[in-house]
Amino acid sequence: MIYPANFEEKIKFNRIREYIKNNCMSSLGKEVVDEMQFSTNFDETRQNQLQTFEFRKICLEEDNFPLSYFIDVREPLLRIRTEGRFMEESELFDLLRSLTTISDIVRFFNKKEDEEYPELKALVANVAVFPFLQDKIDFLLNKFGKLKDNASPELARIRKEILSKQNSISRKLSAILRKAKKDGLVEADVNVAIRDGRSVIPIPSSNKRKLGGIVQDESATGKTSFIEPTEIVEINNEVRELEYAERREIVRILIEVADQIRPYINDLLESYRFMGTIDFIRAKARFALNIDATLPEFHNSQSFEWRESKHPLLHLQFKELKKEVIPLDIELKDPKQRLLLISGPNAGGKSVCLQTVGLLQYMFQCGCLVPMHEGSKMGFFQDIFIDIGDEQSIENDLSTYSSHLFNMKHFLRYSKKETLILIDEFGTGTEPMLGGAIAESVLEQLNQQGVYGVITTHYTNLKHMASQTEGIENGAMLFDTGRIMPLYKLQIAQPGSSFAFEIARKIGLPESILSSAKDKIGQEHVDYDKNLREIVRDKRYWEQKRNTIRINEKKLGDVLERYQLELQNIKKERKDVMEKARLEADQLLSNANKEIEKTIRTIKETQAEKEKTKLARKKLDDFKEKASDKKENDAKIEKKIRQIQDREKRKAKRKDEKEQAAEQPINKPKKIVVETIVKGDTVKLEGQSLPGEVLSVNGKEATVAFGNIQTKVKVNRLKKVKTGKKPSSQTNNQTISNVSNKVRERKLSFKPDIDLRGYRAEEAIQMVINHIDEAVICEAHELKILHGKGNGILRTLIREQLATIPFVHKFRDAHIQEGGSGITIVELE
Repeated sequence: MIYPANFEEKIKFNRIREYIKNNCMSSLGKEVVDEMQFSTNFDETRQNQLQTFEFRKICLEEDNFPLSYFIDVREPLLRIRTEGRFMEESELFDLLRSLTTISDIVRFFNKKEDEEYPELKALVANVAVFPFLQDKIDFLLNKFGKLKDNASPELARIRKEILSKQNSISRKLSAILRKAKKDGLVEADVNVAIRDGRSVIPIPSSNKRKLGGIVQDESATGKTSFIEPTEIVEINNEVRELEYAERREIVRILIEVADQIRPYINDLLESYRFMGTIDFIRAKARFALNIDATLPEFHNSQSFEWRESKHPLLHLQFKELKKEVIPLDIELKDPKQRLLLISGPNAGGKSVCLQTVGLLQYMFQCGCLVPMHEGSKMGFFQDIFIDIGDEQSIENDLSTYSSHLFNMKHFLRYSKKETLILIDEFGTGTEPMLGGAIAESVLEQLNQQGVYGVITTHYTNLKHMASQTEGIENGAMLFDTGRIMPLYKLQIAQPGSSFAFEIARKIGLPESILSSAKDKIGQEHVDYDKNLREIVRDKRYWEQKRNTIRINEKKLGDVLERYQLELQNIKKERKDVMEKARLEADQLLSNANKEIEKTIRTIKETQAEKEKTKLARKKLDDFKEKASDKKENDAKIEKKIRQIQDREKRKAKRKDEKEQAAEQPINKPKKIVVETIVKGDTVKLEGQSLPGEVLSVNGKEATVAFGNIQTKVKVNRLKKVKTGKKPSSQTNNQTISNVSNKVRERKLSFKPDIDLRGYRAEEAIQMVINHIDEAVICEAHELKILHGKGNGILRTLIREQLATIPFVHKFRDAHIQEGGSGITIVELE
């Protein structure tokens, strides 16, 4: 039940109808729009909603839906129900085109999968198409909607004879006209004309009796007469008779076609009803797109939960002004919160909120999609009662308040649990104390009846009642106390202040009036309103704080997720770098130990002969330089190099002492007290800090494992550390860790660009070499060397050096916008 009778007018649904009609393509669809009404059948509403939602998808995704000819031919079809009646050629042509559109629509849905458009496909399942009628009409009519010459043999004969007669008339008229021009009866530029379907010659009225024939017409001035020559009068009469015969034959053919159509008129009318339904559904879908409407979740119960809902008419109005409607969040979701009592300032949006609820619920149960977030939930009601506006009537002896009471009487009598009530300015229209008391009693009774609804009011007693009564919930339209203006946002679970004094002060009412008013209403009421305002203010403040925290937490979560991902990548990269560094360190240590042993052995075997010592030192220096260039970022290698340098210093010192002895015999090395070395001992090599494990002892030589490296060493060069325990891998792990940390730090701090402007050539080239070495270690693939243009000397020298470096794949000038020949781009292998 919908109450009152002008319900649609009160919630402006009539304007919704007009918008939908404007999207229809035919009178068929517009008639269905007029038939659209509030449905209390849940299955019917569900079907209507799904059909509209599916067509909304078609409007967005399909380009080939048939929309060509939505033509209403029901009137001609009804006319030929009477035997002997027929459809004109144009009407028959409209029938053909519209039947083709219906067939195309049915074919469109039949080609789709069942799950793609299930409701619309079910709608076309029983629609009849008439291909034989289409073929029959298509055979008779040409592309302009006229009967073809071969529609019947008789018609073909008549039209052929008419054409022959017309050609004969044309030839005779041309001959007569040439003779008249030759005799000077007509002007040289005159041509044959047609008057009342007859061929005539325009001739000056003064000469009309000189040309034999019948005057068919005259010009407006009377100076020209249109003469049908005597020679062609008879032929024109024959043509006219043939035209009558042609019309009789056309009528006969059309009656014959009507006789063939007549048995299928009822089925045809159903097909056109289907066309109107499709037009109607499409119009609803188009309107839904205009108002950004969708299909929310819906269920067959009264509770609802709306998010970002908008008044559709307000949305369209604001859309034209390029403004945004403030969306409404409202919920009546359980028996403890069925009636929402909204209070707040005047012009704060209370009535718009009420109308939005009524209009959207009515639209939904009429089968229209609604403008709200798709995650919203719609309820379903059997009745919607509304009391809004002024229904005073002189004829019915009703005042404003009497009309409200009359509505309340209806609400109390017919309301039930499936009823949605909407009351604007509850209790107004009479003395406030009495009106508030009556309103409170009515609200109490409606609450006991279990109805759902939205009520707006300014009465304080109703706010108190809502805060203390189960089933009724307070709501407030928010107000910006700083700018003294409404925010048009609904806040549930708190009453709202009317902000009467603030609004009056903003308008400019004298402070003396406001002070007097406060004294009259009493401090208690003023304090209550003040407390409401403070609650609103504080709640807005904490809502903003909570929203800020929520946003920051989301940002923090995103950052944490990103950092965790980067940490995983770093750990993987670190693992790869450490593994690579460990292998290189092991290899380098193995080579270093071998080189050291070889150098020491050479010096001892040659008894420090000068040339041999120099050669051994040179080889060691070469190895040291190579190791340093290759892994200068490796902490273990640097430590090893320092050890080698210290040893070389000690050797150089001993060599100087030997040279100062001047041809004196070389002193033999001082014997070292050798401790007993056995298998399994932990030992150190003289001059090194890296411990190793004795694997075997064979006379004066022992096989020792330093990490992954095994070497044979003289026993007298070993120093025992511990006995019977395996060496710790801590030192080796520390070396690998140092290498990994160095590599990681260099990668993070490495910059591929280098600026050489202002440096001398030698310094610049050395900086390029060092930069490329570091780039290789950091696994960079492209470098940018800024050397400037100048005379091109530095650029030439740098590029000559680059050509000799094996790691350089190629080099080139930078793009002209990035510096051109003043910058060299280097690509590494």
